[in-house]
Amino acid sequence: MKAIIQNEFGDASVLTYSDVDLPTIGENEVLIKVAYTSVNYADIKKRKGNKGKGSFPLTLGLDVSGTIEEVSPASKFSKGERVIAFPKSGSYAEYVVANEQLVFKIPDSLPFEQAASMPTVAILSYMLLHDIGQVKETDTIVIHSAAGGVGSTLVQLAKLAGVQKIIGTVGNLAKENYVKTLGADIVCTYDTFVDKVLKETHNFGANIIFDSVAGDVSSKSFECLGLYGTLVQFGNSGGKPGTFKTSDVHSSCRNIKGFSLGTTRKHCPERLAPVAEKILELFASKQLTLPIAQIFNLHDVKLAHKLIESRNYEGKILIKV
Repeated sequence: MKAIIQNEFGDASVLTYSDVDLPTIGENEVLIKVAYTSVNYADIKKRKGNKGKGSFPLTLGLDVSGTIEEVSPASKFSKGERVIAFPKSGSYAEYVVANEQLVFKIPDSLPFEQAASMPTVAILSYMLLHDIGQVKETDTIVIHSAAGGVGSTLVQLAKLAGVQKIIGTVGNLAKENYVKTLGADIVCTYDTFVDKVLKETHNFGANIIFDSVAGDVSSKSFECLGLYGTLVQFGNSGGKPGTFKTSDVHSSCRNIKGFSLGTTRKHCPERLAPVAEKILELFASKQLTLPIAQIFNLHDVKLAHKLIESRNYEGKILIKV
C-alpha cells in the first residue's frame, strides 16, 4: 500500500510518499480502508520532533474516515461498515489498524469528507466545553485560535449551548467574519483581547478561557480571567510554555484545568464513545458543521503541512487517500 513515511525529524521535505507492507490486525482490532484523514497541528509538532522521541520510520496522522476491511474474531464490527477511527500507528496511509474502542460507526447520510473533519477536533471540543470547562449559559467565554479546527468547533458548540457571550481571538482580523459566522459575538486579536474582554465584562473578566496557544497568550489570559474563572489549557501551538504564579489563582479562586485528547485515547479510551455518539448526531442533523479549508491528495501532503504552518486558512485541512 501507499503511505507517507518520515525517517528523520525536520520540515515538510522529510515526508515521503512510499510503498509499505499492509498492516496486520491483532485481537480486538480492525483494518480500515482509509477514505480521508485530517491534518492537525499536532502532526506538525510530531514531524519536527517537538512531541518527544520518534521511532522511525514514522507515519503521522491522528484520525480517519473509511470502511472496515477486516475484523478480528467476535468483533462487533463487520466488513464494509463506514466508520471514523483513531488508528494505532498514524493515518497518512491507504490502510490503518485501530483498536475497536477507538472506532465509531457513522451514519450513511454523513459524507466521508465531513466525517474525517470531526474525530480529533469535534470530540476534543465537546469534552473541553462540557466536561472540562462545564460552561453555563450565563458565562462569558474566550476561545483562542477561534478560526482553527478546534476553535471553529468550540464556537459552534458554545452557540448551540446558548452561551451568553462568545469572544474569539485570531492572529489576523481577516478571519473576523468567518468566526462571527460560526457564532462568535466578538472577534479580536491576541494583542487586543485583554482590553476587549475587560470592557465587555465591565472589568469583571471572562468566566472560562480556552487556550491552545500557550506562551504569552496564557499569561495574558490571567489579566482578563474573572474571579472563580477557569483557564482550560489544551495545547501550545505557539511553541512556548505558558507560565503562571500561585498568586494568580489562590486569592482569586481561579483555577487551571489541563486536558489532552491523546492522553485520554491512551489511558481512558472508554470516555470517548459517548461523546462520539453525541457529536455524530450533531453532524448528521447538520446542527454542527466543520468548514473544510482545502483537500489534498495523499502524495501532496507536504503542501498540506505548509498550509497549516502558514496559518492562512479557516477550518480543517483534509487528505484524500
